[in-house]
Amino acid sequence: MTEIYILRLGHRPERDKRVTTHVALTARAFGAKGIYVSTLDEELERSVRSVVKRFGGDFTITTGIKWREFLRNFEGTRVHLTMYGTHIDDALPKVRTAMTEKMLIVVGAEKVPPEVYQAATFNIGVGNQPHSEVAALAVFLDRLKEGAGLRTDFHGRMTVVPCERGKKVVNDTE
Repeated sequence: MTEIYILRLGHRPERDKRVTTHVALTARAFGAKGIYVSTLDEELERSVRSVVKRFGGDFTITTGIKWREFLRNFEGTRVHLTMYGTHIDDALPKVRTAMTEKMLIVVGAEKVPPEVYQAATFNIGVGNQPHSEVAALAVFLDRLKEGAGLRTDFHGRMTVVPCERGKKVVNDTE
């Protein structure tokens, strides 16, 4: 099974805190193993680790990485989600054929430098229209994993119990 990681470029803590948190949580919920963020943000790390501690899984977060070096040295398939890329429906069969043991999915917060497009194995557009990187990541991971990511049991202290109405959370620490 391919290990999937996310590289978040251009995170601006004062402006992108919630969006980058949502990118991380979406990645975790849809089956990625971890996220790397180009900007150092210890609060973001604490927030994501808190969710992992409570709801389970082995998702990791590292901020403040040198993304150019990281991207250049990543050994595996590199997927850049961009509205300018090949439409997801056309790209996914090729991605599945080319998948290696590890995959890095790159999502930007602001304009992505041209070198990212050049370093990517695939530049994929989820709809080829302006939209959220959170949405693009969710759609891509769901399609790539054919829905299996959403059926993962994270074995956490806290578990959400699906119900038609209301909210039910089982907390093993109580």
